[in-house]
Amino acid sequence: MKLSVIIPVYNSEKTIAPLVETLLHALSAISFEIVMVNDGSRDSSEVICKEIASNYSNVKFISLRRNYGEFNAVMCGLNWAYGDYSVMIDDDFQNPPAEILKLVEKAESENCDVVYTYYARKQHSVGRNLGSKMVNWLTGYLLNKPKGLYLSSFKLIRKEVVREIIKYQGPYPYIDGLIFRITRSIGTVSVTHLKREEGVSNYTWTKLISLFLNILFCYSSLPIRLFVPIGLGLFGLGFLLLCFLTLQWIIGPDPKGWQVVTATFIFVGGIQCILLSVLGEYIGKSFMAQSGQPQYVIKYNSEEAL
Repeated sequence: MKLSVIIPVYNSEKTIAPLVETLLHALSAISFEIVMVNDGSRDSSEVICKEIASNYSNVKFISLRRNYGEFNAVMCGLNWAYGDYSVMIDDDFQNPPAEILKLVEKAESENCDVVYTYYARKQHSVGRNLGSKMVNWLTGYLLNKPKGLYLSSFKLIRKEVVREIIKYQGPYPYIDGLIFRITRSIGTVSVTHLKREEGVSNYTWTKLISLFLNILFCYSSLPIRLFVPIGLGLFGLGFLLLCFLTLQWIIGPDPKGWQVVTATFIFVGGIQCILLSVLGEYIGKSFMAQSGQPQYVIKYNSEEAL
């Protein structure tokens, strides 16, 4: 099997069938499979995907019991992908399926483990573009992402890297973070980006914040390392304040005690709340990781149904 095309499906009843048909035509020159993963869609996507999988021998369909998130759905697809390369593509037709061949050619010609795409002109909304810039900045700072690399969801991963990625069993997978832990053999290729044909984007600021927290607390130790400089800073500030108050007491006028106490309590209390919030995030994430919460639960698998 040359290629596995993984499609996370969410409320895509109008686009998933045309997308699969286009993929079957665009990739007809190579051996490939399509792995559709329904991430708890609320429309008739599951019914349509079942019918598609029953009509084509190289199309698999897996349906999850609820919505677990795009990365979890992709992880599920990677576990059922058998191609030499795996390509992730969204279900909204903003990435033309024929562009997949560019990724395969790039990986083979330069022996890349991973090939990311970038767009000469993006057709996302202003909010989506702003969110992407924020995520790219955060990953560049925390995960040592190569400078200038755009973290597109439309990417290719070599089989050997996929095998390492799926070893991660935690409930908070972040595909790009796992990639940077495994390899630095990364290529890029320019592809066309189209306007969304149907519906609206499932991208929300709630999901962005959730992704931020996952990257920050699951893939980086930076927040907890901030305890040392913050502690040293508070110690230095307290020492200077003590010296200032002592000097003021000697030369006058005497500072009012309630002002000093009130300001100190507010300042220290705020710092304590921030540090406790950071500590709480780590404890919460660690608890969830150890609690046995699954990445996903499969409701239906077309291969097992045969």
